[in-house]
Amino acid sequence: MDAFVGKWKLMTSENFDEYMKAIDVPLITRKAAVALKPKLIIKVEGDTIELTLESTFKTTVIKFKLGEEFDETTGDGRDVKSIMTLEETEGKPPKLVHVQKWEGKETSLVREVTGDKLKLTLTFGKVESIRHYEKC
Repeated sequence: MDAFVGKWKLMTSENFDEYMKAIDVPLITRKAAVALKPKLIIKVEGDTIELTLESTFKTTVIKFKLGEEFDETTGDGRDVKSIMTLEETEGKPPKLVHVQKWEGKETSLVREVTGDKLKLTLTFGKVESIRHYEKC
């Protein structure tokens, strides 16, 4: 988990508006979100992880324990059931896998760290968005 800890700044984003459209984020919220360059802050205290997404538009904070389901209100206001797991495979970057479920739907947010770069892959059905962060 150590590789994920720290502050990360969004550098580039691919297909994010299409992803948000697929999960029914309202147009005004989508337009604001696409224009932002949020910071992602990840902290670990004992077995609790805190993930903060900070921007001029909105700041969201979630606290969780790996492998335990928790209630989450997303940045766009959806109430979801979430679970986070850590996948570590020899020779591959560690992955923090975040699955959100609501109203019979499911999306995954997979964060991978390589050095000072974090890649976030958001998937809903056949729609995929990739967001690239750098450590700051």
